[in-house]
Order: sequence, then C-alpha cells, then structure tokens
Amino acid sequence: MICVSIADVALDEAENIIKENEICEVRLDRLKADSAGIKRLFSTKGKTVATYRPAEGLDESARMEALILAIESGASFVDIEVEADDSFKAGIKKAAAGKECLVIVSYHDFNKTPVMRELEQVLNWCFESGADIAKISCRVNSIEDNARLLSLYSLNKKVISIGMGELGKITRIAAPLLGAPFTYASIDKSRKTAPGQIDAAQLRNIINIISES
Repeated sequence: MICVSIADVALDEAENIIKENEICEVRLDRLKADSAGIKRLFSTKGKTVATYRPAEGLDESARMEALILAIESGASFVDIEVEADDSFKAGIKKAAAGKECLVIVSYHDFNKTPVMRELEQVLNWCFESGADIAKISCRVNSIEDNARLLSLYSLNKKVISIGMGELGKITRIAAPLLGAPFTYASIDKSRKTAPGQIDAAQLRNIINIISES
C-alpha cells in the first residue's frame, strides 16, 4: 500500500485526498485543524495515520489530546516518536488499545543512517515502547546505508524502513515489496513531507511495473 502524506492543505482538500486514496497520513502538526476538524478528517471513510510531530513551544498535553481525539474519531494508525516520554507513549497506547488503531513507534535520524547494531537496538526500543509497527527513517548518504535499512526486513518484524534523501528513494519503492505494511508518498511533486519522498502517482506506477514484470 502507498500512504499519502497530507500536509499544508485546507481541510476540504485533505478530506478529499483521504477519500481518494487507500491510506493517508494526516500531519496534524502541518494542518490547521481544531477539534471539529480532527473529528471530521478521521471520521472520513478511508484508512488514516494520525501523526503530530513535536515542536518547540508545543504543549505535550495538547499534542496528546489531539492524537487521542484522532484515535477516538477513527484513525487506523497513530504514529508516536520512540524518544517521547514513557508516560506519553503509554497514554497513546492505552487510547489505541480501546479502538481498532495500531500504534506506529517511529525513529528519525535526519543526518545519517546508524550502523547495523544501532539500527537493531532502535528497532527493539520501538517494540519495547509498545509498537505494533516500528518505523525507521534515516538520512541516506551512501549505497551501504540503503543496504542496512533494507536488511531490517530480514528480521521478520513489522517494520517500515525508509531512507531519506535522493539516494534513499529506492527504499521507498522496495518497502512494500519487502514486507512493509505500506510506504509513504507525497500528494504531488511540490508538496513533500520528507526529503526524497516520491509523489504518489509516480510511486504507484513504479511499483506496478515491478510487480507485473
């Protein structure tokens, strides 16, 4: 599956994108959505991932409340950072357990891809934090970085392993072919939410060509 990341759009457009795609990541940190807007988006027919990245000056209790509201409104998945406080992760996990919502615990390194031993430690940390799915997203600076990220699929765990940057694009294509529940794509070429992200239409074509060959 291809998960379309929604950010920096009006609520009406966000709602339409959710309706038109199999699964969408709703970036609450980059959408102007009040409580009514959150309820509206996550009750829209279609699978959704609720994501609300932390930011300087953002109250953590408000962030938790928004994510819990998204869960209660119908989010299929909720994404929380592995570095978050244990109480924050426990609160989200508890809310998700009462609904049909899977918890994605994510790790991001915007500068590099760690060595294999560190990647495996991070993966274990994600699952120890209550992950149903672990998401590992790291900056790719070499072909070897791609190899390490893709090798995580051989560990037979529920993982989405993605490389950021131009060199990491191959990981976004390979992810669903190697067992990831889904991979991430942008709405279009001009509205990316991560470096190296491929737009949904192009990524869908590439995966279809590979799958049919």
